[in-house]
Amino acid sequence: MAKTIAQINEKIKAGSVVVVSAEAFSKMAKETPISTLSEEVDIVTTATFGPMCSSGAIINFGHWSPGIRMEEISLNGVSAYEGLAAVDTYIGATAESKFDPTYGGANVIEDLIAGKDVRLHARGKGTDCYPTKEIDTWINKDTVNEFYLFNPRNAYQNYAAATNSTSRIKYTYMGSLLPRMGNITYSTSGELSPLLNDPYLRTIGLGTRIFLGGGEGFVVWNGTQFNTRRERNSMGIPKLPGATLAVLGDARQMSTDFIRSAYYEKYGVSMFVGIGIPIPVLDERMAQSLAISNDQIETTILDYGQENHPSMGTVTYAQLASGSVTLSDGKQIKTAPLSSLAKAREIADILADRIRSRKFFLTEPVAMFPKDSFVKPLVHREGGAQ
Repeated sequence: MAKTIAQINEKIKAGSVVVVSAEAFSKMAKETPISTLSEEVDIVTTATFGPMCSSGAIINFGHWSPGIRMEEISLNGVSAYEGLAAVDTYIGATAESKFDPTYGGANVIEDLIAGKDVRLHARGKGTDCYPTKEIDTWINKDTVNEFYLFNPRNAYQNYAAATNSTSRIKYTYMGSLLPRMGNITYSTSGELSPLLNDPYLRTIGLGTRIFLGGGEGFVVWNGTQFNTRRERNSMGIPKLPGATLAVLGDARQMSTDFIRSAYYEKYGVSMFVGIGIPIPVLDERMAQSLAISNDQIETTILDYGQENHPSMGTVTYAQLASGSVTLSDGKQIKTAPLSSLAKAREIADILADRIRSRKFFLTEPVAMFPKDSFVKPLVHREGGAQ
């Protein structure tokens, strides 16, 4: 019998809801019929914790006296966006310090979440209503008005694994790739990953409540580079990056346990973001999707040593997680994850506990995402539209 989100929320209120992690559900599905599981289990928690470069924070500093229209802003030496209102800014996770390329926007965000003081320096031209031209002061998460994460692209639905066929090391956002295919890196939590468990986004849409960085957040739009035209396997899983999510949440609720800065040698700064999404077991079809296991999830290995990153074949997450894969030519290559499976498990368990203790309820999406979307490349064009 099909269930609704409203019915499942009533079970949460009554304390009778049955919640398990996606890993646990996959194991249960090997011994119990899907039809039974769809009746017995109400919610499956999914999670991921990995580098998500397309992230950042909105901050409102409050007004200086006399006022300043901030037109050049830095936080601990990291440039922040000046094109909003007088004392609003957006700081991107990958922005780098003018003084230290290993410190960037992600570090500023992590420092603020940790309760540390951050140096604010700002300049403006001075106007009749905002006469101050320069300020130099310190802020923290308690002195500012708003401080929230707004991440335009998180929680990729699958992501390609990376290797390097050239004779020299390549420094990339997929980590350091050793020469002559000396390693393969990957960055998805496999059978725990949110969008792999709801491949057609039946339950995830605009307004979905999620675990974000230790606090609560919401899905606020489809993420950038949202792609639903990828080739899919029989389980609906794309073999290359597919859907993404734009997410938002109050950074004051968050923890540095689940928001962490990172530096990739000779590439730059990124930010690890912890996301957990509860998926309601609405019917048998949903249960079938949630039963996905690592040996059923394939991704594509791309050669980051070559232009356009050609495919080197496909591999399952079970193979990647084993520590090495063997290519069709017999070459065995060591594998290493960029994301943390241990953290993803922790997030899935915390989310399940919050649901059981009536601290977290499901939301009905107010709008669903596009079904036919693809990523267009940037191409060189002469002139422009007239």
